[in-house]
Amino acid sequence: MGIRITPSVLSADFTRLGEEVDRIASADGVHVDVMDNHFVPNLTLGLPVVEALRARTDKLLDIHLMIEDADRWAPAYAEAGAESVTFHVEAARAPVRLARELRSLGARASMALKPATPVEPYAALLGELDMVLIMTVEPGFGGQKFLDLCLPKIRRTRELLAPLGKDVWVQVDGGISESTIERCVEAGADTFVAGSAVFGADDPDAMVRHLRTLAEAGTSA
Repeated sequence: MGIRITPSVLSADFTRLGEEVDRIASADGVHVDVMDNHFVPNLTLGLPVVEALRARTDKLLDIHLMIEDADRWAPAYAEAGAESVTFHVEAARAPVRLARELRSLGARASMALKPATPVEPYAALLGELDMVLIMTVEPGFGGQKFLDLCLPKIRRTRELLAPLGKDVWVQVDGGISESTIERCVEAGADTFVAGSAVFGADDPDAMVRHLRTLAEAGTSA
């Protein structure tokens, strides 16, 4: 199982995003949280900033849309050059159609679940996806405490994916740090969003490498 670390720029200095991305050279991608102050109680970056980041870096752009009407807006992020676009199943009217549209535009299609949203009702959709994002905090704000109650859902997601025989990533987002990443690996996650743990460190790139080492140790345990 490959390990991927995708730091969230939600915890970066918004006045110097380009430089902040340069500080995570070892990362596998850049996680961008897009919030509309409707689906979640926060307002953050949007399409113009994603387009600017696309022009600034060749790293994989991992877009996490915490917005209403995902069916309408998600394709624009794929068209802007994002390699991975995540929509919340709670905000999508036609998730299969949306996943297929994102893939047709050249992006990886990903579905996110809030902590209280079970994965089992969406088992039939998993074959349409390239990644499943399990939120391990309530979406909306960075720096929240990791919710251990989400670990069984990570395990269940991995179990549901196994019969498909496909390389579908399982991403976790929320409270990922030195003290939580190994538990997530043990539960079956392979892709990790870390915000404050990375950009709050004196050396963000050293923290990326450290988190990767801890995660890789967990895969061999």
